[in-house]
Amino acid sequence: MVTVDRVVIRAPLDRVFHLAADVERWPRILSHYRWVRFLDRRNGGGTVEMAAARPFGVFRYPTWWVSEMLADRGAQEIRYRHIRGITRRMDVVWRLVEEPGGVAVTIVHEWRGPAWPLIGPLAARLVIGPVFIHGIASLTLAGIKRFAEAGV
Repeated sequence: MVTVDRVVIRAPLDRVFHLAADVERWPRILSHYRWVRFLDRRNGGGTVEMAAARPFGVFRYPTWWVSEMLADRGAQEIRYRHIRGITRRMDVVWRLVEEPGGVAVTIVHEWRGPAWPLIGPLAARLVIGPVFIHGIASLTLAGIKRFAEAGV
């Protein structure tokens, strides 16, 4: 399963990178994030626990995962490897590229699906990827865009 979400943000690259990498701030600026906390820190990242909600009208379905995070300013990438939760073994990369109209931010999620016999890959391709992962990633990008363009 691969999901790709992309947005162009009209703001300086440094501001966009900072907002994207400052995950502990996300619950204050992104209403769908319930909490984010580092379990341990290392240069450029660490082990981070994240919880978000996928809205369905008035209902908010809770999600949770733990990732190894690395923010690489030189490559303008933020990488995650999910190590706990239903999305364990999922690889995520945020790529930031300067363009004439702003900063193109692309999030790519790659995952074989949960370790459920027979239905794991199917559940990932038909439900988890397009409904939950894309749903949360698109909200995250929209929020980062809103705050970066506002200069917050």
